[in-house]
Amino acid sequence: MKEDRKTTSTNYLNQTHLEEKCSLNELLHVMSKRWTTDVLFEIEGGNDRFSSLKKALDLISDNVLASRLKLLEQYGLIRKNEDDSGVAGKYQYFLTSNGIRLSELLGQLCDFSDSHMNSRCINWNAEAIHG
Repeated sequence: MKEDRKTTSTNYLNQTHLEEKCSLNELLHVMSKRWTTDVLFEIEGGNDRFSSLKKALDLISDNVLASRLKLLEQYGLIRKNEDDSGVAGKYQYFLTSNGIRLSELLGQLCDFSDSHMNSRCINWNAEAIHG
């Protein structure tokens, strides 16, 4: 699912080529957008309304949060239901079955990165500082 951007740019053409080559490239591109995984994990954790997501992710702007919710919904990872309160424009967000599965896989990647990447970063920083 392409974003609105200049379709003749080298970056766009390269990204399109990679996504056509392997769908994993598209998934990684989407998940690497700032705040995307955080929003997904917060919804999984029970923050199911815009206001609770905004509070939990206090540094995210309203525009970025709205954009990430729309992106996750477009990819079928979350669904948006009208709130039961009857107030127009109030929604709750839920993970779809694909969203649940992806969240599980991302959790495994987090576990891997916690045990492998942090130690490398710490070792690299120590070497850089102490030469």
